[in-house]
Amino acid sequence: MEAAYKKAIVSYYDNTRLEYRLLWFRKDTKSVHFGFYDNQVTSHAEALINLNRVLAKKGGVKKGDTILDAGCGQGGSSIWLAENFDVQVCGITLVPHQVAIAKKEAAKRKLGQRVSFSEQDYTKTTFGDESFSLIWACESMCHAQNKADFYKEAYRLLKPGGRLICADYIRKKRPLTAQGEKLLHQWLNGWSIQDLDTYDEHKKHAQDWGFPHFRIENITVNTRPSLRHLYSMSKKLWSLGKILKKLGIRNKINHANHFASIKQFEALDDDLWYYGLISLKK
Repeated sequence: MEAAYKKAIVSYYDNTRLEYRLLWFRKDTKSVHFGFYDNQVTSHAEALINLNRVLAKKGGVKKGDTILDAGCGQGGSSIWLAENFDVQVCGITLVPHQVAIAKKEAAKRKLGQRVSFSEQDYTKTTFGDESFSLIWACESMCHAQNKADFYKEAYRLLKPGGRLICADYIRKKRPLTAQGEKLLHQWLNGWSIQDLDTYDEHKKHAQDWGFPHFRIENITVNTRPSLRHLYSMSKKLWSLGKILKKLGIRNKINHANHFASIKQFEALDDDLWYYGLISLKK
């Protein structure tokens, strides 16, 4: 990724860390993702943990796995994996403060021998070829400037028979209408995401770099309660947000993040994107 784009991503997460802590994280997890609702899950906190379970099952997590959490945030999924399976986990992120927080949390839970964290670009890591049996990317590939670079590096890093599991946002088509593109990017720009790829674009990238069998499962129905929750919360606080911005109490990045959280759900309602679960094998 280009240096300027990396800097923008880091700045976004630096500026919004308090909002995530106050409005999204729960006591038992620092997961940033949208969670997974099913018949057994009724709360936001349960949904956050449940998406980890769903990804672990789809990814076939098993004893002895060496896992790369590509775009680990503050380490929520990495720590959950290390606590719930006999595995080794490496979490990587571009954001220095996230590495520091994740390391501190892992040490507090006495997981130092099971999980590690470092500041790295998941499209160009320092790990050797065939270092991992599973690559896990939860709502992180979206930040890749070129998704093909993500698939290329993932293939290099996976052992033969290794798996790749990703939960992410997928655009419905390219191009959308002019109004559709405007709405989609009102969301993406505010979250420091350059663009989303379509199903066909993801499939081509994956197959070009060695993954023959490509599959995306649409799980929007399971994430919609969290998506609506963020939208509802953001709408209710929007008038206050505009006042804070006018008074100079809120900066441009925080204001854009708030605006994007409204536009994300509007773009979903306009059928511009969906939430997908990608599972691949080398």
